[in-house]
Order: sequence, then C-alpha cells, then structure tokens
Amino acid sequence: MTQRSKAFFLNGGAGRVLCSIPAFEKHLEEYPEDDFIIVCEGGTDFFKGHPDLYPRVYDNWHKDLFRTHIQMRDIVTTEPYRIWEYYNQKCNLSQAFDININNKGIRDLPKPFLKLSRHEQLNGKFIVEEVKQVSGKEKVVVFQPFGRGSQPVGNFIIDEGGRSFEYQNVIAIIRKLQKKYAVIYMGEHQINFEAEGLQPVASPQGASLRDWAAIVAEADVFLGCDSVGQHLAYTAEKPAVVVVGATCKENISYPNEPKFEVLDMGEGARIYDPIRISMDEVTHRNNDGIMAMNGKIEDVIVESVTKQMNKYWKKKNEVIVLPNQQSCSTGSCGHPEHSQPSKLMPGVGEPADGSAIFMNPKDKASKNGKKGFAELITEESKK
Repeated sequence: MTQRSKAFFLNGGAGRVLCSIPAFEKHLEEYPEDDFIIVCEGGTDFFKGHPDLYPRVYDNWHKDLFRTHIQMRDIVTTEPYRIWEYYNQKCNLSQAFDININNKGIRDLPKPFLKLSRHEQLNGKFIVEEVKQVSGKEKVVVFQPFGRGSQPVGNFIIDEGGRSFEYQNVIAIIRKLQKKYAVIYMGEHQINFEAEGLQPVASPQGASLRDWAAIVAEADVFLGCDSVGQHLAYTAEKPAVVVVGATCKENISYPNEPKFEVLDMGEGARIYDPIRISMDEVTHRNNDGIMAMNGKIEDVIVESVTKQMNKYWKKKNEVIVLPNQQSCSTGSCGHPEHSQPSKLMPGVGEPADGSAIFMNPKDKASKNGKKGFAELITEESKK
C-alpha cells in the first residue's frame, strides 16, 4: 500500500494553534519521510518565524492550494477535543494534539516555540514601559478576563460557556489590583473603565496576538481565564494565575507548571462540556454562572497575583527611553527622569469607548488564619 504524505487541517482559536506546535515538531522529528503540510483554517500567525514548520504552513485560502498541495496527500483533520484521554481529563491540549497526530500516547512535550521578531519584542517592551511611566507603578499585571465565547449584552459582558470572569468581578478585581500594580487589560471588548470609577487602565487597541505575546512576555504576572493569554504566558515562562470554571484545568491549563497557579471555580460542581462532540443543554445550564465570585474569592485571586509577584518579580536595571521621548541628541538619553511621558498611545492609560474557585477540596486554611479557596467556594454555594 502506498504511503502518502499528509495534509493536516488545523482549526479553532489561537490557543489551539499555539498548543499544536509541539505535536507537529514531534511529527517532523519522528516521521522524516512524511512531506506533510499544515492547512490553517484560523490563521498562520503563531507559526511565523518557526524555522521548520512555517515552510509547511498554508492558509486555507492559499491560491490553488488543493491541486498544488492537497490532492496528492491524505487529509487528516485534527480535533484534540475528540481524543479519549482529553475528554477524560488525562492529558492537556498539547498532549491531545500529539496523540491525534502521532499516536504515541501521553508523553511530556516541550513548550510551544514562538519566535517573535525584534520589532515585536521592542513594541512589547515600549508598551509595558509606557504603562509604568503613566501609572507610576513598576510592577505590571496583564489581565485577560474574557474568553473567546464571551459577548457584550447591554452594559455587561457574558459568557454562556462559563469560561470568562463575570463583568462586575472584573471591575472589582482591577480596582483591588490597582492598589499595588499597573494593569493592562487584554480583551477585544471595550470597557469604559473611567465610568466604572477606576484609575486609568491600559487597553492597547489594535494589538495583534503576536503583539500580545510580546506584551505578556514583558509584563511581570499574567492573570486570566481559559483563553489564549495563559498559553502565551506558559510559552514565555511567565508567572501566571489562571481561573477556570466550566472547563477542566487538566485539559486547558498547566496546573503542574511551577510558575502557574490554577484556581478552579468549578471543581465539584462542573459537568464536563463535550465541546465539538455533542450539544448538551443540560451541561450548559449546570455550568451557567460557575465563574461568579464574591468579594472573598476576588481577594484570594488578588492574593495569588501578589504571591506570584513576590516570588518571581525582579527589578530590571535596563533604562528604556520611549521612541517619542527626548532623543540622545538632547543630552537626556538614558535619563528618563529628564523626559516626560508621551501622549498615551490610543487605548493605553485611557478608557476605551463603549459600555459601561473549588481548588482541591482538601485545601487547608492558610497559616495566617485566612480561609482557603475551597472553603470560600463552599460557603458561597451554601448561600
């Protein structure tokens, strides 16, 4: 029987694309005879710069793609959510891709390789530095509270899939974070933070996902939900606090990663949602509102950010002069105290236009007498 090379079709959001990279690297290593290609139905951005995979990557609208590259190959549609080990919480997303593509079982994989250009890295550095200068705070948190399934409804943002923070909790958490840190909001939904009574919140508008990768890599701590930001933090080896609800931390996050703290709002209450397998209204109704928090839970999240900050933050000695500040020719190069912060880039430090956790049930109360996360969740569920 003739062994044909493969055309792997890859769909879904940016997080799925990023998590597929280690499996394709393994396939290239273990099946050198396979002259495979990757057809990206959701974009090729995260493959750009990869020395081995990008030459094999095509958008699905590539000119004459079928006759030139697909017709002589076997098509393989990748779908990690339909892997047994995934929907039984035995593996994470990258491992499910590896099983789907290479069929070698569950194994340890390297972090996804994402090569940023020098220009992208500098953009991230400049954005974070400008946020520091405008806010007057030297520690920066990137906060991505909303997942891909969220949508604005009136002056609220809701997520029927139970992956995102609730809008009122987002505002409260930012308010608490701003007591110590500068906050960069990562999200496509515009929020009028000024109308909510908050200090200026950086909201870079028009930033690409590669731009966000650079911003996350340059910031100090990432806080987020089940969405692409946490995968960017994992790739960049940045400390992170990830809050999950309707989805399982074993699948979509990295609970065993030393720099990650994963807080699970749904443990003990969640029913697994068979996304991309079947439509299950009962599951959706059960998981609806699973990410709603009270003030005590918000405090635990903020304390987790502080713990990560205290453990991993190191003062940077580099001097950064922003492109639109005084130049070296004025004699002030290298002395930012002689420069004034520039007019903020659109969306940075300015409000955008628009509308106004069960951890392990065995958690013990902390030594300082404060209640553990599981206890707070239990108390809330009894109300």
